[in-house]
Amino acid sequence: MSDTDGEFTVDELVAYCQIQARLLHGQVETLDEETATLLSEIDDELSDVRSQLDEQGGVARSQSPQEPEMGTGEDLSDLEALEADLTEKQAVVKAKQTRRDAFEELAVGYLELADQLQTDTPAPSPALKRVMQFEHDRDAPTYFDDRVTLLEAATAGDDSDE
Repeated sequence: MSDTDGEFTVDELVAYCQIQARLLHGQVETLDEETATLLSEIDDELSDVRSQLDEQGGVARSQSPQEPEMGTGEDLSDLEALEADLTEKQAVVKAKQTRRDAFEELAVGYLELADQLQTDTPAPSPALKRVMQFEHDRDAPTYFDDRVTLLEAATAGDDSDE
C-alpha cells in the first residue's frame, strides 16, 4: 500500500477494530452457551448418579447380610464410566472457559486500540502499523477461522514477493 493510494483512513481502522471486537464477542457468547449446555449436562448426570446411589442404598439396606448384592460389578463399572465422562466434560468446560477468556481479552484489546486510535488520531500509516503490530503481538489471526485480519492481508503479499 502506498501513502497516496489505497490507504486506510484512521476512521476505517477504528471501525475495523470495533468490528473485530464484535466478532470476538459473538464467539464469547457462543462459548458461553456451549459451556452452559455442558454444565447443565453435568448437573443432570450428577442428579442421575445421586438418584441411582439413593436407590442402591435403599436396596442394600433392605438386603440381609447373607444375600449378596446383585449387579454390584456392573453398577461399579457404570459409575466408573460415568465418572470418566464427567471428568472429560469438566475438562472440556475448563478449555472452553479458557478459550472464552482469551477471546474476551482480545476483543477488549481491539476496543482499547480503537479508542487509542480515535484519541491519538495518528496519520493513517502509523495507525495501520499499530493495528498490525497489535494483531501480531496477540496472534490475532488464530482467532478468526473465516476472516482475514489486516496482518494476514499485509503479510500475504510479502510471501508472494519472496
